[in-house]
Amino acid sequence: MGEASKSNHKRIPIWRRLQVKFAFSYLLIIALALGFLNTYPILASQDLVFKAKQNSLLSSASVISSSISMLGEVTSDGVAQVMDMLDEGAVSRVMVTNPSGLVVYDSQATTDHKRYALIQELSIAMQGTTGNDVSVCTYRDGAFRTSVALPIMYRNSLIGGVYLYEYDAEQGAIITGLQHNLLRISAALLGVALLISMLLSRTMTRRISTVISSIDELREGDYSTRVPISGKDELANLALAFNDMTERMQTTDEMRKRFVSDASHELKTPLAAIKLLTDSIAMSDGMDADTMREFVDDIGTEADRLVRITGKLLALTKMDNAAVTKTEPVDLGDVICDALHMLTPLADQKHISIQPTIEQGCVVRSSPDEMYQVLFNLVENAIKYNSEGGKVWIRARTSDEHAVVTIEDNGIGIPKEDRPKIFDRFYRVDKARSREAGGTGLGLSIVKDTVVHYGGTILVDARPEGGTVFIVTLPLFEQKEKQEKEDEP
Repeated sequence: MGEASKSNHKRIPIWRRLQVKFAFSYLLIIALALGFLNTYPILASQDLVFKAKQNSLLSSASVISSSISMLGEVTSDGVAQVMDMLDEGAVSRVMVTNPSGLVVYDSQATTDHKRYALIQELSIAMQGTTGNDVSVCTYRDGAFRTSVALPIMYRNSLIGGVYLYEYDAEQGAIITGLQHNLLRISAALLGVALLISMLLSRTMTRRISTVISSIDELREGDYSTRVPISGKDELANLALAFNDMTERMQTTDEMRKRFVSDASHELKTPLAAIKLLTDSIAMSDGMDADTMREFVDDIGTEADRLVRITGKLLALTKMDNAAVTKTEPVDLGDVICDALHMLTPLADQKHISIQPTIEQGCVVRSSPDEMYQVLFNLVENAIKYNSEGGKVWIRARTSDEHAVVTIEDNGIGIPKEDRPKIFDRFYRVDKARSREAGGTGLGLSIVKDTVVHYGGTILVDARPEGGTVFIVTLPLFEQKEKQEKEDEP
């Protein structure tokens, strides 16, 4: 399954890879920016040239029109004399017509043949009155082409028209050079952008590929895999979250393996004893009734041990699965009294005195059965692992917003090095004595899980005068209800 998933990652088409998508996205944005860079400056420069040329030609046309209008009429000789006195400058062509459009002067004419000016700009200009100028400026084939036309008026009467045309390749060459330079710069920038975008996208996708590879390893059961954390971005947060998850999974897996191993070992012992006893019965032909009864009692004892172990294993499984339990207000004083009622015969057998001190108001929100199990286990341990004629003190009180239950005994105590481990599953300080007392090594683990489940804590310490003290702290019912209401949206 893992090999198949890895091969699927390798067979992703190149156009679907994140690296290509990231690079293409960067290039698209840069291409749009470069496209704007290549068009706006050119268009803006052309517009400036258009306005300058139109203003210049209109000024020249206005001078020519005013000069000719002083003649009173448009004639070839008169216009020629005026044009001889005027400087045409950079104008490529000057054309003057009479009111009917007949050309009387043309700076580019090679013959005196009479003809009419069929020029749209001039026709439009001569249809109006003074000030009705027409100008057109274009840029094509690397050159500016500008034309203007004005009517020639004398005493508010149209006596002709003037048309000027300019062809400017020099400024056109400047614009063309600018355009070529921008294209070369854009091509260079695009190449650099392509390289940078590929590097950036490759760096990003490499980090993503590392996460995917780690996920594949995790899928194969390698919980020790970790993703190298680099940077301080979202991918770094993803790597941090992944490492935290794998660490938790590794811890859980180790606990599961240890739990299975310990459970198998614990179940193996009574099963082996039962097997040995049954084999002994089967192999003994003339076993007397008393011996037979003793063997059967031993089988029953080991069977009871199996029942206790499996019952506590089921309880732990239920807690590990976070099963929903119906809760209600539970008075710890009542629970302690119920537990003492059941444990008094056990205490009497060992001549152990139990001294309870219970305050009013120690009410918590929990499951009555689970809270009974917690207190029953703690008191039972205080009795079982106590000395003959010992004492057990049970105190229940309120402190600030919590209920505190203290269970002390003056028994054999727990060595300091063993105290941090006593809540581990299947851990026993004195295995021989624990088996003799019927312990499974699961009781305190169930106690801690239950207390933590209901928002409490449990501590263990040595009693100064000898023995052990357990301190259970749980939120009071009123405070827990208040907290739950504050947490509601």
